[in-house]
Amino acid sequence: MASKHGLGRGLSALINEKPAAEASGPSPVNAGTPPEGMTTVPVDKIRPNPKQPRRRFAPEALEDMVRSIQTHGVLQPLLLRRVGDHYELVAGERRWRAARQAGLETVPAILKDVSDRDALELTLIENLQREDLNPVEEAEGYHSLTEQFALSHEEIALRVGKARATVTNALRLLALPEEIKQMLANIRLSAGHAKALLGVAIDEEKCFLARRTVEEGWSVRVLEKAVERLSRAPRKPRAMRDDIPAAHLQDLSDKLHRHFGTSVRLVPSRTLANGKKAKGLIEIDFYSNEDLTRILDLLGLSDQG
Repeated sequence: MASKHGLGRGLSALINEKPAAEASGPSPVNAGTPPEGMTTVPVDKIRPNPKQPRRRFAPEALEDMVRSIQTHGVLQPLLLRRVGDHYELVAGERRWRAARQAGLETVPAILKDVSDRDALELTLIENLQREDLNPVEEAEGYHSLTEQFALSHEEIALRVGKARATVTNALRLLALPEEIKQMLANIRLSAGHAKALLGVAIDEEKCFLARRTVEEGWSVRVLEKAVERLSRAPRKPRAMRDDIPAAHLQDLSDKLHRHFGTSVRLVPSRTLANGKKAKGLIEIDFYSNEDLTRILDLLGLSDQG
């Protein structure tokens, strides 16, 4: 079972808690800093969470944050925990990266004494509460919560503040071929496009339609129509009925085999749906002229003129 102590309240509840202590200057690790509370921390003492699910930080968005920090400073504190001789990020990696680029020596931070498990869950939830994740990052974040913390879709939805259906639909995207997931990660396809592609049974056809969507700039609606055409069942073949029942056909085949002493294939005539007849067929094997003469004699025929 996942840990329940406070995590269900979401990250905002932790950040808005009343600080246990405040400090006016930098607080080096192992130098008497309170175990929890608001403080300032040297930027070079902070390390990212090695299990951070977020892989891509858009350069343009990071540059915007750098300019904002250069003008206004870091307005929202980072959430950190102590790990050995440094601090590890629980939430706020993009702010930390921007602060480093902006040349700041210290940043405001809230220190929390949390376990590895709780830190990872908080990191995942903080990322999933953001609006700028690509669909694959979002789906992988939900998957991590289900795999590592045994959370149901409903529990995840409550933690990140989204509808349960949103979580379920996002997780379905992970079943798509890697080529399509890469298109989603690069924002070449939307989650709506991906959802439409899930209706295609064969992976090669999914990828073919995804490439056409990107190359031709298809909307979700155009792609949905293409999927519908592809998935439409082919017309049923004309109904037909064998004129000889299967059991009787086998019996006749056995009798012909015994009579002629060789293999005999009997294909019955058939009645089509429109009432017309399709021809039947009898094939008798022979292996020499003498064998043919023997069969002709059995048929009451003779090859003698």
